[in-house]
Amino acid sequence: MKLSADLKALQQRLGHDFSRPELLLRAVTHASMSGPNRDDNQRLEFLGDRVLGLVMAEALLAGDRSASEGQLAPRFNALVRKETCADVAREIDLGAALKLGRSEMLSGGRRKLALLGDGMEAVIAAVYLDAGFEAARAMILRHWGERISRVDEDARDAKTALQEWAQARGQQPPRYTETARSGPDHAPVFTIRAELDDGAFAEATAGSKRQAEQMAAKALLERVEQRG
Repeated sequence: MKLSADLKALQQRLGHDFSRPELLLRAVTHASMSGPNRDDNQRLEFLGDRVLGLVMAEALLAGDRSASEGQLAPRFNALVRKETCADVAREIDLGAALKLGRSEMLSGGRRKLALLGDGMEAVIAAVYLDAGFEAARAMILRHWGERISRVDEDARDAKTALQEWAQARGQQPPRYTETARSGPDHAPVFTIRAELDDGAFAEATAGSKRQAEQMAAKALLERVEQRG
């Protein structure tokens, strides 16, 4: 099988040359494009999630030999969560290579967090099946990079941290308000406002209320901490 130009470019950005290029094609094929003669990436996503988990667990254990399970768990969750996978996918422009059906194309599927995160997990599985665990491990560590060393910062739950900041200063817990909603019913986009008693606020937009709340909380926490 010969790779198309967009998949050749993605292969270069990944840093892995596929001996079985059909695996890469399957990894970027969304269910909206599947059919009798086309496999989608859902099964690969399932496998890639497990490969990523093993690589991150190994990296965390090797990076901090004195950490307890209670310390390692939130770090692990931060490294394997869908948002992190989607961030890596954006960095390698995975969205440009996704094979999507018309409905997903029209609803901005190339930018959706869930599709990008799932696609990244599927690509991990494709590398694993193509060349084995060590190749997948090398690719993951290369693209997760500094996220592993700064994971304590990323592992902090923004909503919890903001609430603790407010309570330490005698304020009520932050309020979260949906200020806007757009997009079709099957792919809504939410804008959430996080606000403190003293009037400080921040807004964020994402494809789920939970993610938008976390992003707004993180932005507000950074703002008030800088303010002192």
